[in-house]
Amino acid sequence: MMDLRATLEAGLRALQLPLDARQTDLLLEYLDLLQKWNKVYNLTAVRDPAEMMTHHLLDSLAAVGPLLRHTEGRVLKLLDVGSGGGLPGVVIAVACPQIEVTCVDTVAKKAAFIQQAAATLKLPNLRGLHARVETLNALSGPGYDLVCSRAFASLVDFVNWSRSALNPGGEWMAMKGKHPADELQALRAGVPTVDVFHVEQLSVPGLDAERCIVWMRPAPAPVA
Repeated sequence: MMDLRATLEAGLRALQLPLDARQTDLLLEYLDLLQKWNKVYNLTAVRDPAEMMTHHLLDSLAAVGPLLRHTEGRVLKLLDVGSGGGLPGVVIAVACPQIEVTCVDTVAKKAAFIQQAAATLKLPNLRGLHARVETLNALSGPGYDLVCSRAFASLVDFVNWSRSALNPGGEWMAMKGKHPADELQALRAGVPTVDVFHVEQLSVPGLDAERCIVWMRPAPAPVA
C-alpha cells in the first residue's frame, strides 16, 4: 500500500515546493476529507487514495510553482471555476496562504464541501460559492485577479463565461492535459479579444501524462 505522506513529500521535493510540516499535514487531511465525502456525494470519479494523490493532489501542486513565479508572491484574489472537490482551489489555498481562494461550482453539495474543508482545515483564505460563474460580475460584486480552471471546459467557453468576474488587469490560468492546439485555434478565431501569452508545460511526479497551463489575459483594445 502506498505511503501517502512519503509520496506527497517526495512529490513536493520533485516539484521544489518548500511547504512546511503543517501545510503537508493539511494536504493529507484534505485528501482524507475528500475520500470521506466522496463516499456519499460523488465529488470525484477517482476513488483510490493512491490515485487521488497523484491524479488530484500532485497534479494540482504541479501548478503551484508556476503560479507563485507568475504572481511573484503577491496578495491576490483567485477564482477556481467548476472546482468540484476543490481542485486545484483547496490545494492552492493550503500552499499559498497569501492568495484568497474562492471555489465556485453550480452543484450545491460541492460548494458545501469546500465550505466544510475551509472550516475543518481552518483556512481563512478559502470559501465555497454555489453559483454559475456567468453570474459573477466584478462591477457589482467582488472581482478576481486570477481566474483558474482544471479540466473544466473549452478555452472559448471558459473565458467567455468567466470574463465578467475578472478585475481590470486580471488573467486566466487554464490547467489542461496535452497541448490544446485545437482549442487554442478556436480561441484565436472566435475570441480575438483574448491574448494567449504563454503555454507552460508541467511535469507531475508519479504521473505519466501530459499537462500544461494556458495563461491568458484580455487583449488590449486596438488603438484608433
